[in-house]
Amino acid sequence: MNEVNAQQASDNRTPRPGSAAAAPRILVVEDEAALSLLLAYNLEAEGFAVERVERGDEAELRLVESPPDLVILDWMLPGVSGLEICRRMRAREATRTLPVIMLTARGDESERVRGLTIGADDYIVKPFSVPELMARVRALLRRSRPDRVAALLVAGDLALDRENWRVVRSSRNVHLGPTEFRLLEYLMGKPGRVFSRAQLLDSIWGLSAEIDERTVDVHVGRLRKALALAGERDPIRTIRGAGYSFDETFGKSD
Repeated sequence: MNEVNAQQASDNRTPRPGSAAAAPRILVVEDEAALSLLLAYNLEAEGFAVERVERGDEAELRLVESPPDLVILDWMLPGVSGLEICRRMRAREATRTLPVIMLTARGDESERVRGLTIGADDYIVKPFSVPELMARVRALLRRSRPDRVAALLVAGDLALDRENWRVVRSSRNVHLGPTEFRLLEYLMGKPGRVFSRAQLLDSIWGLSAEIDERTVDVHVGRLRKALALAGERDPIRTIRGAGYSFDETFGKSD
């Protein structure tokens, strides 16, 4: 399992133009600055709008002023503990059903049970896989706000079904391995945006230092071969010296 690594992150950024209104809002409550930045970096790369706070009392104010669509909540926080915040959220009408993912270094079964009993919807132990956390975020949002996270991505004759892990092009099934599926899902979710090999490694493989950037080229090659098996147009663009993107004109000019 790829573990969280705080080597690469970004400052708390505003969402990309045109995406903020539709993007699910996620509040990250984490007092480890490097981990908070890392989470924001990966969540924003997935298209979510992210706000970060480091103290429990600050989180309380944000939750009252403007409840987000999901909260990623550390167990141990200055001010007010994550456990107490979760308890108070479940006691208030406005936040009673708000999805909560609890982060903690406590891996004992009794502690997991305690967190879930208090009202957390999911529980993940540090260190954790970033792709796994992203998958849990999407799964929770699909259950709680299905209108905010599309289960189906469609471009031209290409359709990716997130729920059933299925890709179809025209009338044929496209057989992809798990990595190629995640790679296509990631690129299709942000058509036209160019991602470097390092960014793709961070988001698909989870910041693993053991994987060379050339691995991205290998998997992109496999993805292209599967998508254009019958000689169809390749929807993946290579931007020399920059990286890869999903062609934003794909399906529009065919």
